[in-house]
Amino acid sequence: MTLSKHVDAEELEHKLLKKHNTKRSYKNEQYISRYDSDEKIPKFEIPEQSSDKELVYKYLSEELTLDGNPTLNLASFVNTTIDDIQLQLVTDNIVKNLADNDEYPSLIDFQQRCISIISNLWNAPATFNKATGKRSVNTVGAATTGSSEAIMLAGLALKKRWQEKQKAQGKSIDNPNIIMATCAQVALEKFARYFDVENRLVPITEESGHVIDSSKIKENVDENTIGIFVILGSTFTGAFEPVEKINNLLDEIEKEKGIDVRIHVDGASGGFVAPFVYPHLKWDFRVPRVDSINTSGHKYGLTTAGLGWVIWKDQDLLPKSLKFSLDYLGGVEETFGLNFSRAGFPVILQYYNFLHLGREGYTKVFNSCIENARLLSNMLEGSEYFEVLSVIHKKIPNAETKAITYTGPHEESTKHSPNSIRNENFEPGLPVVAFRFAKKLREDYPEIPQRIFSTLLRNKGFIVPNYHLSPDENDKEILRVVVRTSLSLNLLEKLFVDIVDSIELLIQSCVTVREMIAAKDNSDEQNKEAIYSLLLSIASNGVEDAKQFQHKLLDHAGNHHGKNKKSYRGTC
Repeated sequence: MTLSKHVDAEELEHKLLKKHNTKRSYKNEQYISRYDSDEKIPKFEIPEQSSDKELVYKYLSEELTLDGNPTLNLASFVNTTIDDIQLQLVTDNIVKNLADNDEYPSLIDFQQRCISIISNLWNAPATFNKATGKRSVNTVGAATTGSSEAIMLAGLALKKRWQEKQKAQGKSIDNPNIIMATCAQVALEKFARYFDVENRLVPITEESGHVIDSSKIKENVDENTIGIFVILGSTFTGAFEPVEKINNLLDEIEKEKGIDVRIHVDGASGGFVAPFVYPHLKWDFRVPRVDSINTSGHKYGLTTAGLGWVIWKDQDLLPKSLKFSLDYLGGVEETFGLNFSRAGFPVILQYYNFLHLGREGYTKVFNSCIENARLLSNMLEGSEYFEVLSVIHKKIPNAETKAITYTGPHEESTKHSPNSIRNENFEPGLPVVAFRFAKKLREDYPEIPQRIFSTLLRNKGFIVPNYHLSPDENDKEILRVVVRTSLSLNLLEKLFVDIVDSIELLIQSCVTVREMIAAKDNSDEQNKEAIYSLLLSIASNGVEDAKQFQHKLLDHAGNHHGKNKKSYRGTC
């Protein structure tokens, strides 16, 4: 028998069912769900006949139980929790179409209120009415299906405005380009590829903190540059790119070359985190060249999946050629977006979160996430098995803190609570922990791949991805934990215990294999026993090692209970 032989499970199942067809007929469909060993669920073609809805529910639920536990999915930035009131709001409004202005005016109004709230969070220029206490902004924005759609719209606005400027000057509109770091999320690269814009990738380095190397931007700018994507929260390490520093660099370029390059901030996650835990940080509409920002409501906006936001600082920044006036579904509306009909309930959840949590609640939630991520970072480094590439646990000098904070006139009239600024003594970033094996571990045990470590954690329930950094640092593999609201201190402690147990199991296994290789005069029986112990250890995630250690302690104490095989007692 060859070990590499591939068995097609579905083909074998089909043959056996055909050969041993003992189909039974039942009048009551409840019995089918108890005796369905010869009934396959249709997978590739629609069935000819209808089926009982409870039976279909059973079939689907059985397969879905094989999915990972969303709470333990530490790979994703997307929110995985929903409370009972949010669920009731979803249930009450699940059929409402966000594109139907005339039929659902309150839903559409909620969308506009959210855009105004987010605009104010991002410090958009505003007029203040002392009588009413209302801040009025001149922003324009849209709810999208996520940050990918939002980025496409922001990029299209940059391209269209560049084209209009080029035409007005009698210049060619061929060969537009856009600048971004090699650590850009794939949605940013999709924009360039899908909309025929040259993607000028700026490298990341260890020295640049694994984000854009600002010193390489100037050489990539020319008169065909439509703008630059700046990332507020790298998906690799969670680090923020220096928006204000890049703004100042582009000022220099305009003075030298006469080229005006505008900024779009990809704040998919950071757009929600930064206003609450780094309120003085210079990254938003206070930075002169930042024309537009996107964020994901379904990430740290804490809604369910299917919601993004894109906002322009001023209505004039969204070209009229991208807007459509539609006489549809009972009313005339002005729209811009890549999608039309879509679920409206995520917008309702966003507005609910704003009202329920407020600035105080969001600040408490994100402070907890940041502090848990910082604790995990320090524990990983303290174990000496790992080195941490993310930076939120690293303190920065006071002088440097002042250099990255905003102290303009708007801040003079806005007082932030001590809770909201307590993280500003640390490097800014998302509640993300990016780490890898420590240098000594890599040198001492080069045979141990990080991907096996990731697999062991998955066997314990935790999904912690292992992947390469961007092409500039492709030799580096990192593991990443996204600390969301669902990762409590209790779960964090369990995660760290499993991390340590898993790496120590791999080290022990590596030592065992080395000893086997070194002991050439071992008997076949000895080798067989060693291999069995190794495989059992790995397969049980180290549980069997712990049992053997307990037995040794009992033997040492003179307690030989359980050693007599005849006294074996099965579990109840």
